[in-house]
Amino acid sequence: MCDPRSGSGGGRLSLLTFSAALLAAAAAAQAQTAGSYGTAPAYTAPPGVSAGISQSPFTGSAPAGKATAEPLSLTFKDAIARGLQNNLGLLLASDSTIAARGQKWKELSDLLPNVTGAVSESVQKESLAALGIKIPGLPRVIGPFNYMDARAQVSQSLLNIKSWQRERAANQNLRAAEFTYKDARDIVVLAVGNGYLQALAGSARVETAEAQVQTAQALYDKTADQQRAGVSPAIDTLRANVELQSRQQQLIVVRNDFAKEKLALARIIGLPTGQEFKLADRAPYEPLTGMGVDETLQRAYASRADYQAALAQLRAAQLFRKAASSEYLPVLGTEADYGATGVTPGNSNGTYHVAATLSIPIFQGNKVHADVLQAEADLREQRSRVENLRGQIDYDVRSSLLDLNATADQVKVARSSVDLADQTLAQARDRFGAGVTDNLEVVQAQESVATANENYISSLYSYNLAKVALARAVGYAEQGVEQYLRGK
Repeated sequence: MCDPRSGSGGGRLSLLTFSAALLAAAAAAQAQTAGSYGTAPAYTAPPGVSAGISQSPFTGSAPAGKATAEPLSLTFKDAIARGLQNNLGLLLASDSTIAARGQKWKELSDLLPNVTGAVSESVQKESLAALGIKIPGLPRVIGPFNYMDARAQVSQSLLNIKSWQRERAANQNLRAAEFTYKDARDIVVLAVGNGYLQALAGSARVETAEAQVQTAQALYDKTADQQRAGVSPAIDTLRANVELQSRQQQLIVVRNDFAKEKLALARIIGLPTGQEFKLADRAPYEPLTGMGVDETLQRAYASRADYQAALAQLRAAQLFRKAASSEYLPVLGTEADYGATGVTPGNSNGTYHVAATLSIPIFQGNKVHADVLQAEADLREQRSRVENLRGQIDYDVRSSLLDLNATADQVKVARSSVDLADQTLAQARDRFGAGVTDNLEVVQAQESVATANENYISSLYSYNLAKVALARAVGYAEQGVEQYLRGK
């Protein structure tokens, strides 16, 4: 989980692992809203878009507000709050919840009374001959005549097991969508936390690179003075100049990277386009109290919203399976109407109609069998998803705890390395100033200081990101990420 600029293969692999985890979490959040048999489809990426972290909706947002002339002071807490308001992944999850609520009401409508009203006014002229009525003395055509009808109609399902089971399944899908929305909030916290921590690491790299440029400039100036005084060879001046330019080039690179990291953070949290901001917090380091694996796993199974959503989807699939089998059963219903019929409203008579119907399916061309097979396939798929997610949670928790312990040790070693490298540089500069050695020793010591600082920045970023990832793995990201960063 180190930054890719740390120079270590493990750092690159860990950051790619985090990116893949964020993309997988986004895909899982979308899949939860895809629903079981009979539900509305979830958000999908446009055709032709390749899979990758840049295509995850959780890395985008709907910018809100207008940019201000003054730079915005952005704290870690403010960034999370803005992300929870404007992040695209969360907005899409909210829309999916609305769709699931609509699906529930659609299924419920089959169980509720349906009442309609109608008023009609008719003018007719009828041919009795065309109707086969041929009575001597009666005209062949009667009319025109008119009549009006005002009527209210009501129908009610009395016993429909299929509709009842589908309404229960739709209610479970709504619960799954609500859990998915909660899980999406945790993913937003994970994405914002990573973006903010990356920007903090970028800021630290800029400060370190500026200090290294100043140190290299001082060495070059001193070496050039000594060359002019005839006490230092030209090779020392050339070596110091190369080192200075190398540090200047590195400063250009890290400044550009820092600017891009800020842009990425602004995209995630939905800052107005063109809004300048500065990071108000510093990268914290607080040891996290030990957490047992078994206790953490139990907490994750109870708290992870994506797992609760998967269980709700499983229950929905079971109910849809029962609903499909219930299509073999009879359906009992009733309908009635009452109204007034006559030539005019003042010259009308009240009429009504009441009926009970029993519909018994006999042969439907194997439609029911097809519905049962489709529902059964979806049920099996949901069972597999639940078991896979349970295993994924176990992996997430154990992996996060391993990363947390390893990165904590890396921070300790990196801090010690920085102190040792600073001492080595101080001694090398003293030796060069006393004429004991040339400036090669100083340049090498400066390189050691640069490497030690980069390792410390990367390890601190990795440690804090491991805390955020652990909060997500436990299902406690939104409430607990700030506590985790403070070591509670």
